[in-house]
Amino acid sequence: MSENQELPKVCAKAPQVDTVEPGTYWWCSCGLSKNQPFCDGSHKGTGKAPVKYEVTETTKVAWCMCKHSANGATCDGSHNKI
Repeated sequence: MSENQELPKVCAKAPQVDTVEPGTYWWCSCGLSKNQPFCDGSHKGTGKAPVKYEVTETTKVAWCMCKHSANGATCDGSHNKI
């Protein structure tokens, strides 16, 4: 199986909860970034792409770390099925 077929890489089986400031965030969807949960460009050549996530006010975000959430960047509990 090629690396592309094995992606996304599961980084953790629990979300990473952070308080984030307003702005644009690029969530890593491939699981290869060294700057989890954010993109560092490691996806290049994998067929995966980062997911844009906009924050309009300071809030807590439960970032998906298993990379299998149907909600994209935010946790939906999919890590409980992996």
